[in-house]
Amino acid sequence: MTITLYAQPYDLAATGFYFEDVQTFRAKSRALKNDYGQPVEEFEIQFIDSDDEIDCALAKAFDINQVNIAAFLKCADEWEDWEKFHFILAVGESGYSFDPETVHPDAFDVDVYGVESLKELAEQFVEEGLYGEIPEHLQNYIDYDVVVQT
Repeated sequence: MTITLYAQPYDLAATGFYFEDVQTFRAKSRALKNDYGQPVEEFEIQFIDSDDEIDCALAKAFDINQVNIAAFLKCADEWEDWEKFHFILAVGESGYSFDPETVHPDAFDVDVYGVESLKELAEQFVEEGLYGEIPEHLQNYIDYDVVVQT
């Protein structure tokens, strides 16, 4: 797995650099000087490319920055795609917060249903009793199209 990131200095008198691991980032950022010979300390971390498309969405949900790039790269390398997907749904779409050092996708209460439509999801919810106990003879009267619209 290869992820390419770019460290864009906030200092306009300095030029950024590409990197693929934390060690390279640390070495290059320590050595970087602006046009006046002053050290550069703050960077915006930009996601550039990856072998796996889901890593782009993971980087966005992770809100990568120079403090959490090590945790991001570790998660991108170690997590399975389904774990990344759960994290993206929980943090990126639902607004869950997380600690970059101890994050794990199982910590989020996210349910993912493999259905083709909201109507199918509503039918599954009724079968599972999510709407409460509905007597079997009344289940035939549920208009699933209306359930989906509300």
